[in-house]
Amino acid sequence: MKTRVTELLGIEYPIIQGGMAWVAEYHLAAGVSEAGGLGMIGAANAPAEWVREQIKEVKKITDKPFGVNIMLMSPNADAVAQVVVEEKVPVVTTGAGNPEKYIKMWKEAGIKVIPVVASVAMAKRMERYEVDAIVAEGTEAGGHIGENTTMVLVPQIVDAVKIPVIAAGGIGDGRGMAAAFMLGAEAVQLGTCFVVTKESIVHDNYKKCIVKAKDIDSRVTGRTTGHPVRALRNQMTKEYLKLEKEGASLEELELLTLGGLRKAVVEGDVINGSVMAGQIAGLVKEEMSCKEFVEKLVTVADRLMKGKKFYE
Repeated sequence: MKTRVTELLGIEYPIIQGGMAWVAEYHLAAGVSEAGGLGMIGAANAPAEWVREQIKEVKKITDKPFGVNIMLMSPNADAVAQVVVEEKVPVVTTGAGNPEKYIKMWKEAGIKVIPVVASVAMAKRMERYEVDAIVAEGTEAGGHIGENTTMVLVPQIVDAVKIPVIAAGGIGDGRGMAAAFMLGAEAVQLGTCFVVTKESIVHDNYKKCIVKAKDIDSRVTGRTTGHPVRALRNQMTKEYLKLEKEGASLEELELLTLGGLRKAVVEGDVINGSVMAGQIAGLVKEEMSCKEFVEKLVTVADRLMKGKKFYE
């Protein structure tokens, strides 16, 4: 399971944990890194000093590589971009924007830069800025999404760039990981599966929603605003989609979802909160430790890539 990504990041397995807002904090990041993958702190809209404290806490638990995901549309993005340099974070992934203005600073600090992209054009642009790798994220993912599916997006980006490609979106077990490698990816990024691990400190109600989810329980809100978000269906998504259909204003829609992710993740309000999860939620059936999950993922993927059948 050695690839250019494992060599680049100094990790045992080509597995990266998604930088999920309110979910990807230091307990989970350290757990994934200790399990041999790359754990991530999700900076989201958090203040820079919160991110700094999270980085310090991860370093207390593990000496393995980890990273920080920076949401570029955050008002705190500039400050967080500086904090990762000051704290000597090994890896940065980025989403919800273009990281170009930070890349030179990060590269000079020895940070590996890996943007999350949803199109071939953006992947090619990032390669021109000499990023280290690309996360190609399909629409099956939870949270903010693009339109192309993972199976369509990954091979096109692999063909378009020379740097390593990491597949994300709709990968929930060893079969998905093996499929991603067949498409040309050299690592996978997973989010939803790590939400329900034992190291994850999200509210039990949130975990139970994912474990109970069926294949048809995913909804996408916000298509009319140009910022589509995938979450599990509940009263909030029902009301949001109704308002969208009726032509509600952006202000009305934003008011409905204000603080919604925190409601679900921290407070456990899975009725009115935003239960962000990928379409893969229907495959998640139990809570495991990060180590147990990563080992199962790798074992199955390895068997399949050696030509053995899944059920052998």
